[in-house]
Amino acid sequence: MSLLQDILSFNEEFVAEKKYEQYATTKFPNKRMVILTCMDTRLIELLPKAINVGNGDVKIVKNAGALVTHPFGSIMRSILVAVYQLQADEVLVIGHRDCGMSGMKSEVMIDSMKSRGISDNIFDTLNYSGVNVQEWLKGFEDVCDSVAHSVDIIKNHPLLPNNVPVHGLVISPSTGKLDLVIDGYEK
Repeated sequence: MSLLQDILSFNEEFVAEKKYEQYATTKFPNKRMVILTCMDTRLIELLPKAINVGNGDVKIVKNAGALVTHPFGSIMRSILVAVYQLQADEVLVIGHRDCGMSGMKSEVMIDSMKSRGISDNIFDTLNYSGVNVQEWLKGFEDVCDSVAHSVDIIKNHPLLPNNVPVHGLVISPSTGKLDLVIDGYEK
């Protein structure tokens, strides 16, 4: 059986047995907060437990590295939707130690893409179109600096109200310990 079939079979049983009932909540976060964090598998259960949030408490936006790479990209749009449409009053950016984006070299990823069939013509077309693939795929050197950079983009976004605190933290994926990088309450 394929992974997809495993998922669909499990889901059929989940729905039939009404297991979804224990997760009933509204679309509005109880703790009125939106979190940008990394998609790392170690954080799926650890992060919510380490910060005492459960189903329905917060909005969580995830991507590789908890990065805001463009002020008008989908990450920032999601944060603004959470603030203006879903009653989030605070923003947390939570990066983590031992992140796959830390020290990531775009050349290694491009070589991997090529080995899986992406041709040089594709890269030539992207570069000709103004997409700097090497820059776009580059990681970061220091997680605290990266979190501070994302906080800065969010906090200084022209569409974010000035009274929305934006905090920056780094979590250990092995212990759940949080380190404060930016206290959004401080001016």
